Amino acid sequence: MCRLIESIKVINGHFENIYFHNLRLNKARADLWNCRKEIDIAHEVAVPPEFCKGLYKCRILYSDEIEKVEFVPYRLPEIRSLKLIIDDDIVYNYKFEDRTRIASLFDQRHPCDDILIIKNGCLTDTSFCNVVLYDGENYYTPSTRLLSGAKRQLLLAEKKVFEKMIKATELHKFQSIYLVNAMIDLEDEVCIEIKNVFY
Repeated sequence: MCRLIESIKVINGHFENIYFHNLRLNKARADLWNCRKEIDIAHEVAVPPEFCKGLYKCRILYSDEIEKVEFVPYRLPEIRSLKLIIDDDIVYNYKFEDRTRIASLFDQRHPCDDILIIKNGCLTDTSFCNVVLYDGENYYTPSTRLLSGAKRQLLLAEKKVFEKMIKATELHKFQSIYLVNAMIDLEDEVCIEIKNVFY
């Protein structure tokens, strides 16, 4: 069975949003490997001293147990345009190490910076982020997402965003699309104007 990845923001040696990362990791371990003993990432993974100052991404590779941990510097991506790519058969409900299917869709992005995957007529995710759409008043995230991201779960819990089904044909109702993931906060404004989303 393919291994999974958990990516976590580390600021000055502190794991961000660890509750939802633990929740997702342990749910995947229970679902895929029938593991009932939970892992607390913050107890299992020590941040080395050289990564205790500044912003880093902690990348955890795991199956039924943690197999590899690495820390890498992180810089926000520059995404200014999205290409809508249709794939009605894609399934990515766990954060698998094998991203072959997503990579093949990503290769179709030219000349845009990234893709926004459409499944059965509804918005899902980009190649590496959940999305949040802003209509000038409220923030919404698609209920038809592929992956239940830890940052997305936090935003929903804090009621900063609301979940709803959003069809590709409804994009004109929104002003912009924000990208969010473990490393990217809503406040970071990695944002694409709707006029820069293309078929």
